[in-house]
Amino acid sequence: MIAWKKLFNSFTFAYTGIIKTFKSEQNFKIHIMISVIVILTAVTLDFSVLRMAVLLIVIGIVLGLELMNTAVEKTVDLMTLERHPLAKEAKDAAAGAVLVFSIFAVIIGILLFIEPLLRSIES
Repeated sequence: MIAWKKLFNSFTFAYTGIIKTFKSEQNFKIHIMISVIVILTAVTLDFSVLRMAVLLIVIGIVLGLELMNTAVEKTVDLMTLERHPLAKEAKDAAAGAVLVFSIFAVIIGILLFIEPLLRSIES
């Protein structure tokens, strides 16, 4: 049997985490803003379903990684108030994961946008 209240609560907690991260984390706001611009541009360029699906997957991964980065940072901060080299390494590694995938996201974005942009310029 599905515990509907528990399921509903899990979505509420997730939504709360997204909203709190949006309110407190500058980089998450930047990623959201860029995502909206990129999606609107893709719609304007009449992206195919496949291109749009790849684009949305990439955006979802970037935003998900940014949320995980925030979770790691908050957890590390909760565990120690002191500066500790391992705490710094954990936070830096989480931030590095976002950076690495963001670089690949830009490359994927270029590959996705180049043909529709050129087609748009030619017409």
